[in-house]
Amino acid sequence: MRSVTACEECGYGYDSLARQQIVDALPELAEQICSILTRTPATALRAHSRPASWSALEYGCHVRDVLRIQRERVLLAQVEDVPRFVSMRRDERAIEEKYNEQNPAAVATAISAGARDLADTLAGFDDAAWLRIGIYPWPESHVRTVEWIGRRTAHELAHHILDCHRLLDPPE
Repeated sequence: MRSVTACEECGYGYDSLARQQIVDALPELAEQICSILTRTPATALRAHSRPASWSALEYGCHVRDVLRIQRERVLLAQVEDVPRFVSMRRDERAIEEKYNEQNPAAVATAISAGARDLADTLAGFDDAAWLRIGIYPWPESHVRTVEWIGRRTAHELAHHILDCHRLLDPPE
């Protein structure tokens, strides 16, 4: 996928993804995360092998929740003029919902469904819907379009694939 700029850390070029590329990328990237979750032993998925980092399973749970929350946000942007999106409380959520104790296969199933739901929702939008805005809470409050949210979500998935590989395939 082409990009004018890419994430400095993971290298994923998401800034210039066209709308159809966003729609296509979400299930493709989700499938990579699902593969990690279904093909890796649960003990490895739950390991905290890097200081101050989530486990691969916790990243998977986060991705699942990102997909659901981003879909809620783009739908809210369609019915409210400038909604103020609520923070997903990612770190608190990981503890409260006991991410690291969840079933990896169930998380993978939910990721696949969430990516498909978000992609289908975005695919049904016309130009005006893609350009609807809301106040996105992270890393600081800023007005963002639905299109930006789609791109950002694709980047989230790509970045967390890298995070999982760093945890599960450390350099020798």
